[in-house]
Amino acid sequence: MQIVEYFNDMENIELYIILALFMFTIWFIRNTVKYYKGEKRKVKHLHRFAKEGEVEAQQHLAKRYQKGYAVKKSCQKAAFWYQKAAFSGDPDAKTFLEKMLKKKRC
Repeated sequence: MQIVEYFNDMENIELYIILALFMFTIWFIRNTVKYYKGEKRKVKHLHRFAKEGEVEAQQHLAKRYQKGYAVKKSCQKAAFWYQKAAFSGDPDAKTFLEKMLKKKRC
């Protein structure tokens, strides 16, 4: 009951609601930017490891390009990285590449 009385006596409750929404919006934007910067960093590291010949990185990078996750969707780049992984001896990458060639799309 005290809480209800407090809010009834409180002046300018709209101002507090606006302030709370503003604080939430700032928090949300900050964390969203932080998340996407982290994803960008992950893709950068995947490129570096994939170029060095790490098969798992090549396959993960190909999946990201195929799905368009944190990178622009590109069937050509996905096929390129699946092919590199398949040549390195990854049977899963070979399977994905064969499926892409059969469908002729990502």
